[in-house]
Amino acid sequence: MSILAVQVLNSLFYASVLFLIAAGLSLIGIVIEPLLLRPFYRRAEEYQLLVTFGLLLILEDLMRLVWGALPLTADTVMDTMPVVHIGALVYPGYNILVIGIGIAAAILLWVVIYGTKFGVLLRATSQDRRMAAALGLNVGLVYVAAFAIGCFMAGLGGAIVVPSHAAVLGMGVEALVLAFVVVVVGGLGSLKGALVGALIVSFVRTAGIQFFPEVELAVLYLIAAVVLIARPTGLFGTA
Repeated sequence: MSILAVQVLNSLFYASVLFLIAAGLSLIGIVIEPLLLRPFYRRAEEYQLLVTFGLLLILEDLMRLVWGALPLTADTVMDTMPVVHIGALVYPGYNILVIGIGIAAAILLWVVIYGTKFGVLLRATSQDRRMAAALGLNVGLVYVAAFAIGCFMAGLGGAIVVPSHAAVLGMGVEALVLAFVVVVVGGLGSLKGALVGALIVSFVRTAGIQFFPEVELAVLYLIAAVVLIARPTGLFGTA
């Protein structure tokens, strides 16, 4: 019982740390969106891409200055989790926790976007910003809130990955590539597409690592190319 109590306390502590990290990044997003991104909304989307990629490079150099270039690990968190026996297989308990957090985050995001008043405002603003502003909506506030939610999800995803993978400089670029493939496969502007695209990419990547590790990324790009040829807007994207 004492061991179980310690494991539960460790899990609760780690969950609170996850929330604090994600909340901190959402506050940073509240500052970044109006200062760096909003001036480029009236320009081509390539400008926003260049600004965010430049910000990625700046943050990586800042992290190198603060924490150094050596990888950082939090494997003690993973070691405290019990293993799960599934038949003859031994599965790390932390991976089960990651899957549970991912499912909970997806459901929560779906409820927020499709089941709340803020979700209605967000979808209306994304579809026609000028009309939403003409109807009296605070478009700037909606954009800030949406960007903060995105930063919260990004911080949550990064925090749950660190215990199983060392935090290294440049790891954000790998996530950027995977996110690009997910958007291409699922379709831009569709939450359903993002969820389905993420599942497809994760299964294909896992199979690629298991059976074809040398061409793992090539397989992902091949799937993206096939989807673009068959359906240029993605599986669930609109024009």
